[in-house]
Amino acid sequence: MTVIVRDLRPDARADLEGFARVRHRALPYLLITPESLVHDLAHLSPEAHYRPLVAVADGEVVGTAQVHLSTESPEPGQGNINVYVDPAYTRRGVGSLLVRAAEEHLVAHGAVRLFAWVLDEPGNRAFAERHGYRAGRSAHFLRLDLTGTALPPLQDPPPGVELRTGSDFADDPRPLFELEAETTADEPGDMDLELSDYEAWLEQNWRHPLLSLELTTVAVVDGRPAAFSAVRTDGTRYFTSMTGTARAFRGRGLAKLAKNDSLHRARAAGYTEALTGNDTGNGSMIAVNKWLGYEVCATEVRYVRDLA
Repeated sequence: MTVIVRDLRPDARADLEGFARVRHRALPYLLITPESLVHDLAHLSPEAHYRPLVAVADGEVVGTAQVHLSTESPEPGQGNINVYVDPAYTRRGVGSLLVRAAEEHLVAHGAVRLFAWVLDEPGNRAFAERHGYRAGRSAHFLRLDLTGTALPPLQDPPPGVELRTGSDFADDPRPLFELEAETTADEPGDMDLELSDYEAWLEQNWRHPLLSLELTTVAVVDGRPAAFSAVRTDGTRYFTSMTGTARAFRGRGLAKLAKNDSLHRARAAGYTEALTGNDTGNGSMIAVNKWLGYEVCATEVRYVRDLA
């Protein structure tokens, strides 16, 4: 089998559909579509040097890599490599070819440390370690069957709290940006992250084709967004991309209130499967998701390679 690694062609529908197909087969817990790929290519900062790669065999996409520098890290030179190979083509050298091309690209643009998410399975972990990566933090994927699992009953918001949707902030989403920036800074992880560029957030997140403003729920206290649960959908599946509470309002159950409201509306809209992810050290959100009925369906480990 001859494998060629090259750039994803955003104007080639076969490339886009092949990329999304491989990602779904290898990692069915995240949402990705041809439209979301085109959006990311068009709107990620040039400073990210974003380069999606495909491995092609006999005209078919059999492997993918999303490669970029983190523009949200205050520390320069933090690179990301996420390689996924169609399960029917593993152990044939496809992943190694993608890693080599990805590393060369990031090193050429100043990367000094590389991060790669790897499913917590012996073969995948051994692959990362053979390429010089060491294990770091881990994260769970969680799944909720919206048809067979009873959600907690809807609760009336406490006095002074109002539940709104993301659509209610369509004219001025800056308060949601500020809330997401605060909660992102407190997210546990092996890389510090900062959201500081409002215009970039608008292009990359707020206008993302998978974001559902109708299913995103915001808990508002005295006119100020205090907690939120942001949702992405691909038309059939529901994914919570971020849930958080402003520091001043934590400990009041507002994130739980917002996420439960969103899930009830998703089920009423016909969604049958809900997905999300949690750092394994984020005990508070793991407890919220357990209360909602989510169950762990897979675990990833973030591997790190220092290039200095």
